[in-house]
Amino acid sequence: MAEQTMDTLLVRINELAHKAKDGGLTDAEKTERADLRQQYLKLFRASFKSQVEMMQVYDKNGKEVTPEKVRQVQRDKGLRDD
Repeated sequence: MAEQTMDTLLVRINELAHKAKDGGLTDAEKTERADLRQQYLKLFRASFKSQVEMMQVYDKNGKEVTPEKVRQVQRDKGLRDD
């Protein structure tokens, strides 16, 4: 199966959830639901990781206080000059 977006995965996951609530799922649909959930979680985690790696944190005085671990990841990816 081709890589899908989070939105398209959610549509199908929700369809299966409604069907499960209304009348039950076949074994094939249960397997499909489990696979779709895993794909969704994989995409969600990758998206979240990317967002964290791109963030910069500043205190109330405007001084950057981004954690060093995040700074190092940003340097490794060529996102920082310092």
